[in-house]
Amino acid sequence: MKKMAPWLITILLAITLIVLAAFLLMNQITNPDRGSEVKNAVGNVAVPKSLSADEIVQVTSTIEGIKTNLSDAGYVVGMDFAFQMDSASTKEAFDKIKDYKIKPIIIKTLADTKPEELTGAKGKDNLSSKLLNLINKSLPEGKLIQIDITNFIMQPIY
Repeated sequence: MKKMAPWLITILLAITLIVLAAFLLMNQITNPDRGSEVKNAVGNVAVPKSLSADEIVQVTSTIEGIKTNLSDAGYVVGMDFAFQMDSASTKEAFDKIKDYKIKPIIIKTLADTKPEELTGAKGKDNLSSKLLNLINKSLPEGKLIQIDITNFIMQPIY
C-alpha cells in the first residue's frame, strides 16, 4: 500500500485538474453575456467624422524648430509638432498665442522629461498626451484634439 500511495495521489490530482479545466472552459462557452460590458462601452464611443485634406489643413497648426535640453543635461532634443484643433476659429486663437504660451509649455515639459521616457512610440504618445492636457488648459477657446510629432531628434551632448 505504501508504494501505491504516491500513484493514487498523482492520479487524484490529475483528475482534479482536468475537472477544473473542463469547468472553466464550459463556463466560458456557455456564458453568452461574457464581455458585454466591453461591447457596450465600445458601442457608445462616438467616432469622429473623417476630415478631408483641405479641412485638416484648415484646423491644423505647426510649431517647428523646438530645441532644448532634457532633464538629463547630457541630452538635447529637437522637435517639430502639428496640432489639430476642433475648429478653424480655435486654430486662429492658437496661432495668436503659440509663441507666447504654447512653446514655453512644450519647453518646460521637455525639460522635465528623461531621455528614456521619449524612446519608442509609447514614449512619444505619452509626451503628446501630457502636452494635450497642458495646452488645452491654456487655450482661450475651443479644444486641441490631436498632437503629432512631425520631426524628432534626440542626441547626447559630448
